[in-house]
Amino acid sequence: MTLQEQVASIILQPESEILEYKAVLPPSKSIAQIICSFANTNGGILILGVTEIGGLKAAGLSEDFRATSITHKALDLLSPKPIVDYGYIAYNGKKLFAIKVDKSSSTISVEGKIFIRNGAKITQSNPTINTFQVGGFSKISSLNTDLEILKINSTDSKLKLLEHYQSILKMIDTLKPLLYPESPNEFTSVKEGKVLSRILFSSIVDNFETYLSDILFEIYLAKPETLKSEQTVKVEDVLNCSDIQEFITFWARQKIGKLQKGSVKGFISDNKQIKDLGVINKTTEDEIERILQIRHLYSHRNGIVDDKFLKYYPTSYSFGVEHQMSIDEILDKMNYLSDIINKIDKAAITKYTLSTI
Repeated sequence: MTLQEQVASIILQPESEILEYKAVLPPSKSIAQIICSFANTNGGILILGVTEIGGLKAAGLSEDFRATSITHKALDLLSPKPIVDYGYIAYNGKKLFAIKVDKSSSTISVEGKIFIRNGAKITQSNPTINTFQVGGFSKISSLNTDLEILKINSTDSKLKLLEHYQSILKMIDTLKPLLYPESPNEFTSVKEGKVLSRILFSSIVDNFETYLSDILFEIYLAKPETLKSEQTVKVEDVLNCSDIQEFITFWARQKIGKLQKGSVKGFISDNKQIKDLGVINKTTEDEIERILQIRHLYSHRNGIVDDKFLKYYPTSYSFGVEHQMSIDEILDKMNYLSDIINKIDKAAITKYTLSTI
């Protein structure tokens, strides 16, 4: 039986252990996880271009991007590679894309993670479980629990960021003698601890920016028309990318330029995809910008206050003094950014029909 015939015999049936739909083209990592879950259970078929809004129907898949190349990248993430059959198919005048996965005789993983099917849902059979020191700073484990809850029904972009934040929490818990030898509410006096605190905080902010780049990438994949704008692109930039996915990744990262310079307002105004979500208001813009300025000091000035920083904190600091934050303050910033990301993610999933994990 051909792939076309197999899809025709099962399409529009409810999602199950052996059948999953996506309305739009997900990132390669999301596809890899779905393939992995089918291979590790009883096989199955993923059909792209079927929407569940208002009842199951074949809406078709945009032809602006090549699903085949995204699937190739997904297969490259799998170890070992399962047996799959994939390609474009026609159904009721609509162009869809299907991936049929055979049950594997060996365990398949995606970057070390093993996924299986639990009915129509995907679950990780070997999740990382963070354990923290007995008697340690309670806010660490509490925030870790909150981040774990935020993982539910998230995009791949958000999941990646939350896992990074959890890794930072683990480091903070382990390195108490350096980071908060006296109290999590007091600045560390240990020289190495000061350096490490700056690095960890900068990583928190850097990955917030990475999330915004990644979510733009997911939006571009789901809704290719949002990639089109009046901005010009150098032919050299296009030719330097091996395929459309690499170009979209490059373009999304270019969009972060203004944010990296500390202009949150400029970033939002330049990115209609984020602006239209209506999540970031003026108060939030200002607070994010202030957080970015701290990262600027830590990454480029070794924490020493400069004139640019004083524009955002005119009464709190003096020129040339060392800026420090306690671990308690750093965790508050992580929690704040996590909340913003959660709101952006939920709004983007709804508005652009993004795939969730």
